[in-house]
Amino acid sequence: MEFKSLKNIESSFRQIRLFSIVFLASCTLLTGFSVWKSYRFAEAQREKIYVLDEGKSLIMALSQDAARNRPVEAREHVRRLHELFFTLAPDKAAIESNINRAMYLADKSLYGYYRDWNEKGFYNRLISGNVNQTVVVDSMSCDFDSYPYRVTTYARQMIIRGSNITERSLVTRCRLQSTVRSDNNPQGFLAEHFEILENRDLRTVER
Repeated sequence: MEFKSLKNIESSFRQIRLFSIVFLASCTLLTGFSVWKSYRFAEAQREKIYVLDEGKSLIMALSQDAARNRPVEAREHVRRLHELFFTLAPDKAAIESNINRAMYLADKSLYGYYRDWNEKGFYNRLISGNVNQTVVVDSMSCDFDSYPYRVTTYARQMIIRGSNITERSLVTRCRLQSTVRSDNNPQGFLAEHFEILENRDLRTVER
């Protein structure tokens, strides 16, 4: 009789131990799941931005990882650089304004082109001849796999004179280095080793 009682006690102890292990495992899984869900919820909340609409109401917006937008910002930086540096009007103040703004986007290699052209009288001839110059960026070849990013730009220049319009092919190359964002450089890039690979006339149309 005593042997049977001991056997029942041992069996009960095993059951209690099994239930305890199952209970602890369940609690551990539940705790881990709760922590994971809480972390995911906190991450989702951090991606929400509330914008005050003219001081009246809150509008919810979603933020994105800044790294995802860097290729887009890089292309926009290069496009803006070309627009400022190569779009010129027969006005000295307008030329100086565009050139000064372009200098915030690149290193001294860009200034080297400006200095050489200025010494050769390029800008004075443009003003005296009442010549307008615009640029259109057609495409870019960007290597975002290595840093600094290498960008080759293919663009067209339109040289507009009173008697004709000349279309010119423009191909440039540079490396993009990340820098501090500012009002003068909103994308936070600096174009280094700026180089003009091609700048030749394609056709001239009489007006």
